[in-house]
Amino acid sequence: MKGKVCVVTGGTDGIGKAAAYGLATRGARLLLHGRDPEKGARAVAELKARSGNPAIEFLAADFGSLAEVRRLAAAVLERAPRIDVLVNNAGSIFFKRAVSKDGYEMTFAVNHLAPFLLTHLLLAALELGAPSRIVTTASNAHLRAKIPFDDLQLTRKYSPMGAYGISKLANILFTRALARRLEGKAVSATCLHPGFVRTNFGANNKDMGAVLKAIFRLVSRFARTPEKGAETVIYLATSPDVHGESGGYYFDCKPLSPSPAGQDDDAAERLWQVSEQLVGVA
Repeated sequence: MKGKVCVVTGGTDGIGKAAAYGLATRGARLLLHGRDPEKGARAVAELKARSGNPAIEFLAADFGSLAEVRRLAAAVLERAPRIDVLVNNAGSIFFKRAVSKDGYEMTFAVNHLAPFLLTHLLLAALELGAPSRIVTTASNAHLRAKIPFDDLQLTRKYSPMGAYGISKLANILFTRALARRLEGKAVSATCLHPGFVRTNFGANNKDMGAVLKAIFRLVSRFARTPEKGAETVIYLATSPDVHGESGGYYFDCKPLSPSPAGQDDDAAERLWQVSEQLVGVA
């Protein structure tokens, strides 16, 4: 991985930060994305000190805005016209229904539409870096989900875990559809379930009540570490064992079958077409 360019979204905390550290120790050049510039600066300083790798840079963007995703892509391409690895890790959960700056349900916007658009905008650079890899953090939260094509913005019924599960199913379907489009281009697309990981994910959400915060902290005591959760991210980004493998869903560095809904290629194609329309790409 020495000198290879790795873009990691959501890289200032939790799984993303642990994955960034693992890539940095292997000599990769890192472009680290996060929402908060101050937190990003601290993360970069820490990662440089711990890894001994000075080639780490922070780029800020709010994934609740497609315009900011576009600005992030432009900033990445300015620094790295060739990309070896894209890790789509950024994600969130919203305990009350919120709407993005573009008018879309926020969980779907941040967890699916933002990485969908970013990947599209960086694809030419990934093709230049071939053999290259796209790794997306999904979740077993998708297991009970189905894509509600008749109400993608969840205007009729909203629950935080329901919305999150839909977005993670979208990650899996996106990976499958992307892998088909990348056949013959030496660019692979995989996704993973990191397990239940002890992170700050959702903990600072302003809509999370005191009771939910207490439950979150209690349950998190039994969760795995971010380093453990990041193992599969690093494996899919670096291991020769998965060279050329594309379209799969993994857990603990092994292939795992997603739900039947996560294997529905007709739904994957429909979601792809809808997502193109929503983000404004052809």
